[in-house]
Amino acid sequence: MTALTATGLQVRLGGKQVLAGIDAAFAAGQVTAIVGPNGAGKSTLLACLAALRRPDQGQVLLGDQPIAGLAPRARARRLAFIPQTPEIAWAIEARILVGLGRTPFIGARGLSMEDARAIDRAMAQAQVGELADRDVSTLSGGERARVLIARALAGDPDWLLADEPLAGLDPGHQLDAADLFRRLAHDQGKGVILTLHDLSIAARMADRVLVLAAGRRLADGPPARALTPETLAAAYGVTARYADGVGGPLIEIVGRA
Repeated sequence: MTALTATGLQVRLGGKQVLAGIDAAFAAGQVTAIVGPNGAGKSTLLACLAALRRPDQGQVLLGDQPIAGLAPRARARRLAFIPQTPEIAWAIEARILVGLGRTPFIGARGLSMEDARAIDRAMAQAQVGELADRDVSTLSGGERARVLIARALAGDPDWLLADEPLAGLDPGHQLDAADLFRRLAHDQGKGVILTLHDLSIAARMADRVLVLAAGRRLADGPPARALTPETLAAAYGVTARYADGVGGPLIEIVGRA
């Protein structure tokens, strides 16, 4: 499976330098968490990787091809994006919404049996089968988030990019989603890139953590190397320490640095 590579990404928004020359190569088969304070450029970087925003300078490559140059249908078959604040403008049943993830594959005859199986499989993976006939507008924020994960999985993409996918989920479903993302990477070889605010979850679920601050890469590597107290002090202006938890490391914020 091909790599996803960002080289020299620069983005200015409203006169502010949001990304200031980001270089990063992302490998398939692992979960990468992008973390950093508010305004660090996390969502902008993710949008550039998904070809939803064109950088002012630099480019994103999927393998050796500029991702912005791929036909939209071809790109959608290989890469799925889960937005942080999705807009669903009409009443639609959850199963139909998940089925939209198959749009790049649907031929002139509509949904095939293969498409139907892919939809069922995605809904089972995201644990939303019982919501299939529900109007999405009646779902809670957490239920809607899980349905959107299923929509992304329905296309069986090589790369899954998600902006704060655990926000709004209760603790149990956060653990389920984290486990799903790890299985997609480790068992199926997909590339998974997530933006996260919870540093303890990033330390537990990610193979690699990219720390941004003021649009620049502050640290990049395995969680224990990227999320050091020194890095967190520089990125967030806080004093932090590690504690051992049952499921893995916990990062405790003690106070302001």
